[in-house]
Amino acid sequence: MARERAKALLLDFDGVLRRWDPAVAADVEREYGLSEGVLTEIAMQWGRLQPVLTGQVSHADWVSSVADALAEPAGGPDRARAAVEQWQRYRGEVDAEVLDFVREVRAAGIPVGLGTNATDLLDADLAALGLVGEFDVVVNSSTLGVHKPAPEYFEAACQALATPPARVLFVDDEDWAVRGARSAGLSAHRWGGHADLRYLRAALDY
Repeated sequence: MARERAKALLLDFDGVLRRWDPAVAADVEREYGLSEGVLTEIAMQWGRLQPVLTGQVSHADWVSSVADALAEPAGGPDRARAAVEQWQRYRGEVDAEVLDFVREVRAAGIPVGLGTNATDLLDADLAALGLVGEFDVVVNSSTLGVHKPAPEYFEAACQALATPPARVLFVDDEDWAVRGARSAGLSAHRWGGHADLRYLRAALDY
């Protein structure tokens, strides 16, 4: 039996629409005498990251915990805080081609949701990057209290889009998120770059 064609698009943020230049963190690490990759390594430790992605702690608290963990290698708490604050000032860059695709899909009458594991800084980031109003819905894990790839996350996202899971196409750059979406009944595609846009246009058939 053929699958029903998708009537809504749910798009991941980081790694799909927002890109991060690794040189920014590398420059901060060099300036403060930190080992290469340590900022991301500490920030992404799951025991530290999971609470901020589910709204249990604020973005500011998460950043403070990263600075605390860096106090010794950075040469003291003041230098650690300065390094983390400098790193955090960079909020990434919008992939213009993906944004054009989002606008194209919406112009065709297909609702588009931003589906992201994010902190309570997401609204400020969207404003800073000029993305306010570019989506029909924004599904933020820290607001929901549950993160991808939990089925409850995708259930809430489909409800927000007012579209049953079988008619939602989800796009993410992480395998675990794609698998979670498929388990929840959505169509899902792992993002590999701009060459995928042709496939996504065909899948949405607008």
